Amino acid sequence: MSPTTLPAGPEHGHVTFLGAGPGDPGLLTLRAVEALANADVLVAEHEVLDVVRQHARQGVAEVHTDADPSDPAPGTGTPQLTVVDGTSTPAAVPAVRDAAHLVMEAARGGRRVVRAVSGDPGLDAYAAEEMLACAAAGVPFEVVPGIATAVGVPAYAGVPLRDAQGADVRFVDARTASDRCWTEVGASDGTVVVSTTLDSVAAAAGELVSAGRKPDTPMTVTIAGTTTRQRTWTATLGTIAQTLKQAKVLPSPDGGRPVIAVVGERSAAAQRDRLSWFESKPLFGWKVLVPRTKEQAASLSDQLRSYGAVPHEVPTIAVEPPRTPQQMERAVKGLVTGRYEWIAFTSVNAVRAVREKFEEYGLDARAFAGIKVAAVGEQTAKALVAFGVKPDLVPSGEQSAAGLLEDWPPYDPVFDPIDRVFLPRADIATETLVAGLIELGWEVDDVTAYRTVRASPPPAETREAIKGGGFDAVLFTSSSTVRNLVGIAGKPHNVTVIACIGPATAKTAEEHGLRVDVMAPEPSVHKLAEALADFGMKRRLAALEAGDPVTRPSERRPGGRRRRTTT
Repeated sequence: MSPTTLPAGPEHGHVTFLGAGPGDPGLLTLRAVEALANADVLVAEHEVLDVVRQHARQGVAEVHTDADPSDPAPGTGTPQLTVVDGTSTPAAVPAVRDAAHLVMEAARGGRRVVRAVSGDPGLDAYAAEEMLACAAAGVPFEVVPGIATAVGVPAYAGVPLRDAQGADVRFVDARTASDRCWTEVGASDGTVVVSTTLDSVAAAAGELVSAGRKPDTPMTVTIAGTTTRQRTWTATLGTIAQTLKQAKVLPSPDGGRPVIAVVGERSAAAQRDRLSWFESKPLFGWKVLVPRTKEQAASLSDQLRSYGAVPHEVPTIAVEPPRTPQQMERAVKGLVTGRYEWIAFTSVNAVRAVREKFEEYGLDARAFAGIKVAAVGEQTAKALVAFGVKPDLVPSGEQSAAGLLEDWPPYDPVFDPIDRVFLPRADIATETLVAGLIELGWEVDDVTAYRTVRASPPPAETREAIKGGGFDAVLFTSSSTVRNLVGIAGKPHNVTVIACIGPATAKTAEEHGLRVDVMAPEPSVHKLAEALADFGMKRRLAALEAGDPVTRPSERRPGGRRRRTTT
């Protein structure tokens, strides 16, 4: 019986060697996500920890490994136990020095271990030694391949490794390559993918020239591949050193950072300006401040990431129970006893407030039987579905109270046995919906379900980034987010692009001394994100047409003049 088919016993456990890919969390395979969800112990290199831990189950023990800094080949060092948390204790997973023993000790007692490495276990890491050790000890294991760094990074850099003629592709690790290896790849006319470090790129290029490659052979160099910190330079073997020097990346304290270099006449390096799909995203690398909680900002942050941005959520309000809960208690009891024909939810927080009150009384979604349910917006509707309630009415047009009123039916005494609407909402909500429902003939129980108060200030580092120009843009989704953000963190720097959801929010921003650059064409957070992306793309194209380097707003010289462009 082979090692991979041995059953997981109470003594040996089971180990999954998992490739976490080159950096983009979205490149994890479905099998990898499944293995992480079932793991008892997660043994991960520091650089992949954030990529894999979000898919691990709650309570998993984490063992972080770090290679010896003096080791010339990352991945061959002796990992050390630095943190163990969750349900395990340091004694449960002994802090041994050898990587193979670390993994096997973690598997003792029948535990299922995931050993996560960057890239692919077979190509990027030196996991074979650990696998052999598991096999020798009778510890069953499996391998979940990942996207190799040498393959994934060129794809994100817009550098296909093969053309229609099927050019030969060679992979070289410059940190361990022998003279014979350089001679072989130098004699070939195929594409060479070189894994090296930033301060060794020029030396690797020199090795290829010495081995027979022409100095004018195209070459691309990419750092932080597949992440929003990615940066790629295009040059030749003979000019790469000068190119990096002009870009002011050498000499640099970051010179030891790993890079992927692609060399070859047919590697499409010369066509990268047309194939660079990742770094040419409209908001690539932009750090965007979203003044909302993670729950509120989830879909908006996902949309910003699709444009290449790095969203940073900062809550500006906190939600607290109403000061007098009796009104809410009476309304929930009325909901159960048939007092209402409709209940209208204006926010995710309103759904949460009613759900918490239901749980307090031992009720569930069945209490909504026979009652029509309305939701202002898709996110509120999703929160209801998660509660087990499918809304009967969601605005077909504008996702707002006004949009809901456009679709709300007028009260009809013939078809509506009850004329009353339960409206749980915030203490500072506007009267638009109440007035509109009354005009349609409905009676409204306008109930304070929760209070909104100003949130606590964000960490000092975030406050300094806001005031010092560390953010490229900030999205304001209401006048209160403007007032609260300025109140708890200070005014954004003048280089930061200010984007507002509508005229009222823009007016409040201007009253606080902010210059509004972007305004959504309609009051929708997703339209606001689209407008910011359009602004970013226009800005990028303008720089390219002028022959200037494409930079982010935060990279501008402090105090530099900024042209006002409102979309």
